[in-house]
Amino acid sequence: MTVEIRVPVLGESVTEATVGQWFKKVGESVAKDEPLLELETDKVTLEVNATEAGRLDEIVVAEGEDVEVGALLGQIAEGAAGSAPEKASEAPKEEAAEKPAAAPAAAPKEEVAPAAASTSATKVEVLPAAQKLIEENNLDAGKLRGTGKDGRITKGDVLEALENGGASPAAPAPATAPAPAPAPAAPSGPRAEEAREERVKMTRLRKSIAARLKDAQNTAAMLTTYNEVDMSGMLDLRAEYKELFLKKHGVKLGFMSFFTKACIAALQETPAVNAEIDGDDLVYKNYYNMGIAVGTDSGLVVPVLRDADKLSFAEVEKGIGALGKKARDGKLSMADLQGGTFTITNGGVYGSLMSSPILNPPQAAVLGMHKIQERPMVIKGEIKIRPMMYLALTYDHRIIDGKEAVTFLVRVKDALEDPQRLLLDL
Repeated sequence: MTVEIRVPVLGESVTEATVGQWFKKVGESVAKDEPLLELETDKVTLEVNATEAGRLDEIVVAEGEDVEVGALLGQIAEGAAGSAPEKASEAPKEEAAEKPAAAPAAAPKEEVAPAAASTSATKVEVLPAAQKLIEENNLDAGKLRGTGKDGRITKGDVLEALENGGASPAAPAPATAPAPAPAPAAPSGPRAEEAREERVKMTRLRKSIAARLKDAQNTAAMLTTYNEVDMSGMLDLRAEYKELFLKKHGVKLGFMSFFTKACIAALQETPAVNAEIDGDDLVYKNYYNMGIAVGTDSGLVVPVLRDADKLSFAEVEKGIGALGKKARDGKLSMADLQGGTFTITNGGVYGSLMSSPILNPPQAAVLGMHKIQERPMVIKGEIKIRPMMYLALTYDHRIIDGKEAVTFLVRVKDALEDPQRLLLDL
């Protein structure tokens, strides 16, 4: 009996995806619920699992091709025996990636890649989508560091390598050309120019991010207001209770629980900041689904912590930690990304001192956190050193007036500078 593999329902408003990579080859055995392939949507990457055990008989849609919901991807011969998966992929066929005009078709392999490099490439397993990128960019798999299961090289590993000039950060840089010497002239032509830039097709996620950010600029009347927070009280409170908190709840007491609770308190006082425009209507939300921006290798995603006002500090920390891990592992579902009413983004983890975040439509506002930096401050007529953080609230001026924006930001500042108020719900 043949079992069809079809594109599942991808989520609200998502009708199309791209086949990222097949984990199985035609003829290989498949176990029930085993991942067969990866689909990339404009929001998340998800796996399609086998509904029955058997043998993969046919792959209908190749990697890199676009598919719609319900489209046939392949077929499984239910109950049939198949071959075992290969343990390692073959060495990258770098000669196939050469441009016809750049080198003769009969060029021997040793002129394209040294024997030692080819040997090293056979020792690692390269996933199909990664292999395709390796060949397109004439890379040496032996110089790449695999972060996938059992050290497999993933598409993300190759993209990271391209950003670092062709090698993983921990690996030595590839010797693409000898050091300049006075005698021989530098090579010219397409091969000489190739190393100066790399062209990689945008992923669906990156294209979606670009489109949404530009749409926010074109649609909303964005304005940003700033303030600064003395983080002394929060740092002292964390230092006093962090060990007891970890021992009791099994999770570290971080900054995000304080910021989440502070924002919820401020949102309850300024409902317009938790609203959105729907046609000619303003929709005020009486619930608080907090979007927490997370940076991944593929781009920025904003998973949602639902009904955060009903969660304790420990539950907020655990929830944010779980969403962050799912984001970095590429395991977010469409449900994890939908329904947010307000977003918090933390550029401080990358060292940003101040920035103006862009709205996450259809939300009306986003709060930007930044780096904590000691600065001289005048406290009751005396100059003292304080750990300060700049806060930035970007908001849609069509919904939120300046008074409401400033009031929101001041309430967040007051709560963070006196964190006991959050604990006492004041």
